[in-house]
Amino acid sequence: MERKKSPQSRQPDTSQIYPEYAHIPIRRTIEENVEQVRRDLGESDDVIVREIPFEGTETAAAAIVYIDGMSDSVIINQYILDVLIGNMRGILEGTQDERGRGGDQTALAKGLLVGIGSIRTVTDMGSFYRNLLSGEAVILLEGSDCAYSADIRQWKSRDISESTNQTSVRGPRESFNETLRTNTALVRRKIKDPRLRLETYALGTVTKTDVTMMYIKEIAKTSVIDTARSRLQAIRIDSILDSGYIEELIEDGKYSVFPTVFNTELPDNVASQLLEGKVAILVDGTPNVLLVPTQFVSFFQSTEDYYQRSVYASLLRMLRFASLFISLLFPSLYIAITTFHREMLPTSLLISLAAQREGVPFPAFVEAFAMEVTFEILREAGLRMPRAIGQAVSVVGTLVIGQAAVEAGIVSAAMVIVVAVTAISTFTTPAYSMSIPVRILRFVFMMVAASFGLFGIIMAFFVLLLHLCALRSFGEPYMSPISPLQTEDMEDSLVRLPRWLLFRRPSTSVSSGADRIRKP
Repeated sequence: MERKKSPQSRQPDTSQIYPEYAHIPIRRTIEENVEQVRRDLGESDDVIVREIPFEGTETAAAAIVYIDGMSDSVIINQYILDVLIGNMRGILEGTQDERGRGGDQTALAKGLLVGIGSIRTVTDMGSFYRNLLSGEAVILLEGSDCAYSADIRQWKSRDISESTNQTSVRGPRESFNETLRTNTALVRRKIKDPRLRLETYALGTVTKTDVTMMYIKEIAKTSVIDTARSRLQAIRIDSILDSGYIEELIEDGKYSVFPTVFNTELPDNVASQLLEGKVAILVDGTPNVLLVPTQFVSFFQSTEDYYQRSVYASLLRMLRFASLFISLLFPSLYIAITTFHREMLPTSLLISLAAQREGVPFPAFVEAFAMEVTFEILREAGLRMPRAIGQAVSVVGTLVIGQAAVEAGIVSAAMVIVVAVTAISTFTTPAYSMSIPVRILRFVFMMVAASFGLFGIIMAFFVLLLHLCALRSFGEPYMSPISPLQTEDMEDSLVRLPRWLLFRRPSTSVSSGADRIRKP
């Protein structure tokens, strides 16, 4: 795919999007062009063809082709039709050369239509369908071997609102929506730098979804940009309906449970990551933006950390990492200690636990496994139920089932406490995508604890650390700056130093030729 050297934005190459139509030229007669459109698109009700006849005849002098519901019909009716009807004779007759071809017709037509916005010349049916199916109106003129595409796209979209998945107490409330151009504008409003680059690709052989790669030149690593570009161009799939399709196709560690691509709905988060040298990938039709490369510690950092004082932000980060260990290891530690290492408990606590488990017919592992599975079912049910009753059902269901299970002697009260604390700790992670692998690995550690006790937990934890250290995200270490240890990047990882000490960009994602010092 041919690429200009320094564009701030560009249109996808239509010859690559519709190769089966790129060789078909625009005919000089409207009748042939309209017949071609109806043959290719069928008799679809939403494909509107409005023909404008010559004065006093039934022969079409011009035609407007657009998709109902995607193009602005008000502009078509009140402006384009008036311009064409009022200037038709001048456009068609005043600019013909001796061969009957349009000499200055293109310039005249563009000059008359420039008031409606962007006008592009279309010379083949591949470009014709690309623009038409993207919501633009295409104007055909009798005797012209080219068409004119007017960017008057308009469709209903969700308003910019507060994110329901990534909430914050302090900071901007706006979040992305499903319109690509709105999302890129939200980022550009925060980064008013001419080095901000956008590259757009149409992915999906059927859906032709617009996917935009955004980065800041001279800050983002060239190797990361090239890797992201090559992986996007290598995608061969019928449809791209959400950024999750892209994430699964471009991520490293395809067999790992840990995400190596970060996603967010917050424009301020994307802007801050771009300033750190990351590359953002925006997909039309979804509010979730992908950020690469990413590190493990990034999933425990919130944009709100940078709007609070450093002491409070550092405390919250340490609390999140502590909650990570609780949600991952607490049930397995309870199983290992109560099954193999009872001597580690104080005598009074051991007697209390033994009294609670006296009537429980199952071992600790079965007890914990059943409670964890039950809680996961309740969580999924509360998520899929209608919002008005989902929360009530999940809360009441948890209380009723837990209390009934204890009274029936199926589980002990201590196990209910362990499962509840574990579940609550899971929700402290700002990124939902990181809570999923923790929930999966929790069951693995529980099985290891039931088989080998604390020794099995320790060995499994070391295997997990080795796996994390071996992971990479677009060529960058996943556990950076912890492994490999980079002390100069630790100022904004496990804790956040005061703002007046954060004067270096991270070395993992910033170009080697870029100035890592943040300029005032």
